[in-house]
Amino acid sequence: MKKSAGLLMYRFKEERLELFLVHPGGPLWAGKDEGAWSIPKGEYLPGEEPLVVARREFLEETGLVAEGEFLELSEIRQPGGKRVKAWAFAGDCDPSAITSNTFPLEWPPRSGRFSEFPEVDRAGWFELGAAKAKILKGQLPLIEELCLLIHS
Repeated sequence: MKKSAGLLMYRFKEERLELFLVHPGGPLWAGKDEGAWSIPKGEYLPGEEPLVVARREFLEETGLVAEGEFLELSEIRQPGGKRVKAWAFAGDCDPSAITSNTFPLEWPPRSGRFSEFPEVDRAGWFELGAAKAKILKGQLPLIEELCLLIHS
């Protein structure tokens, strides 16, 4: 079973909660928007510390160093079976300034041609309602739990 670790960055702008989400890069995601965004995250292996992996993946996918107090969220199981361990933290950034690592992909399929694509092609801040519509449905419980934690 695959396991991922990630970070959900949030901020308050004019007293309204906003969440930082990333859109996966590559041709398979190019035309998808609602229900396609994610928290920055990546897989980890047995023996790796999930929070260390989450911070590394955040840096690799955004070019940003995650700092601050990390609020541990409950592990979720996405529809495909992957388990995601996440933490939330307060932060701020300019989403247009992110830089992402890349991955090779044969495109078009079976063409023999490989191209490099960014793991994340864009990022954005979304108010709660928009974030709930944008995020992958399997990650929605992370947003819901964060809301409970910060409003309690």
